Amino acid sequence: MPPPAAQDGAVVSRIVVMGPSGSGKSLVGAALAARLRSHFIDGDDLHPRVNVAKMAAGTPLTDDDRAPWLDAVAHALVHQAPVVVACSALRRSYRDRIRASCADAWFVELVVPQTELRERMSRRDHFMPASLLDSQLATLEPLATDEAGIRVANDAHLESVVARIAGVRDAQSLR
Repeated sequence: MPPPAAQDGAVVSRIVVMGPSGSGKSLVGAALAARLRSHFIDGDDLHPRVNVAKMAAGTPLTDDDRAPWLDAVAHALVHQAPVVVACSALRRSYRDRIRASCADAWFVELVVPQTELRERMSRRDHFMPASLLDSQLATLEPLATDEAGIRVANDAHLESVVARIAGVRDAQSLR
């Protein structure tokens, strides 16, 4: 089944690159934004300090913890377009919260095998420890076919992954 089209054939200009930690959201998001000549915002930069401290201590965030962060992501999408935001958006309810403020948000879920996620997380310096990956994977609700966006395997060279995303985005914008 093809992914849903952008609303009214409009150009897709508000993109959320989503997935668990280690999936490549920031790297792919920044490269996609450069290709589309859009702003790029790393959702990690929008977290309240208390959230960063909790994650750094190995404490998973609650839905209440995430609410102001998701609102900040939605605000950025509304006020910075064209924009690509890297944001885990793990649950449908989180994506719905973003869409409540930004109905034309288009989601790109990066799909990466769990073993690769663990390997990537072990190689990088990030405030969220690898020990929280299991919590994220348990929370993850894959993008559904009725949600605007696509699921893309992040299994190739960066430019190839970005080209696949941009190609689908461009095709949907022409509808």
